[in-house]
Amino acid sequence: MMSDPFEQMVRPQMDFLYGLAVRLCGDRTGAEDLVQDALLRAFRAFPALRNREHPRLWLTRVLTSAFHDRLRAQGPDLVDVGADLEFDLFDRITEEDPFPYSDRVHLDFLELFDDAKILEVLQALHPRLRTALILAYVYGFTAREIGEILSQPLGTVLAWLHRARKQLERELWEYASTRHLLTSRMEARV
Repeated sequence: MMSDPFEQMVRPQMDFLYGLAVRLCGDRTGAEDLVQDALLRAFRAFPALRNREHPRLWLTRVLTSAFHDRLRAQGPDLVDVGADLEFDLFDRITEEDPFPYSDRVHLDFLELFDDAKILEVLQALHPRLRTALILAYVYGFTAREIGEILSQPLGTVLAWLHRARKQLERELWEYASTRHLLTSRMEARV
């Protein structure tokens, strides 16, 4: 039986935290280190935590903060997605027609990717964009909640989500093209 309030709050969130950390870091070792760092930070901050009604939101904030602190320690935080903003996956698929006679070309394209491939492509995204995208589309946080988690204004989060989607589209296309996942007819045109 758990009697420690911190443990009672954290234990049910462990699988969630580890899953998020794996998606952010891209590897299990980095994820384990990140979760450990986040839990230590959370433990230290727990006595001052006034609102304990939303532990997942708070722990997500702690974990993503730890992740971004690690990134800052590695070097400058530059986001350049100018070309990605002009790329439109749906238009490219429609123009190139890699799936002739399909009424669902965009879904056919996405079916080329299993979970491991998607995770690999996600790692190519800028970490801030990847974080926003994962929080929104994998874990279902609203843009407002993501802003709270990342301590960013709503407009910034919305811009990050837009850029992340565009960059993901481009990365998926490049991944599929370079790994010969598209038809040979399609590759001849690219």
